[in-house]
Amino acid sequence: QVQLVESGGGLVQPGGSLRLSCAASGSIFSINSMGWYRQAPGKQRELVAGITSGDSTNYADSVKGRFTISRDNAKNTVYMQMNSLKPEDTALYYCNARVRGTVLAGLRNYWGQGTQVTVSS
Repeated sequence: QVQLVESGGGLVQPGGSLRLSCAASGSIFSINSMGWYRQAPGKQRELVAGITSGDSTNYADSVKGRFTISRDNAKNTVYMQMNSLKPEDTALYYCNARVRGTVLAGLRNYWGQGTQVTVSS
């Protein structure tokens, strides 16, 4: 089993910054892609940013130029630096990881419990 623990959410004023972290632990042979999703009240969960094991990244159009995703493979941790935050960024942010538990195992999808980001004056 694999656990993903997120941290770094909170309340910030418009234009402010936050840095989210997500550490994976447990039965891990390798981690393929990692990413951040978010879900606002009444809306579907959406991909915010993703990063592969080779450090290729992709971003939702709404956050390009403001958010930066990165990962530390030695620590099995993914980060997301969020700058110039807007009220519409308010949501519950979830970490996602596609993990291979053993050398012969297939990839499994894991989710964190979510961390709340609120952008408000």
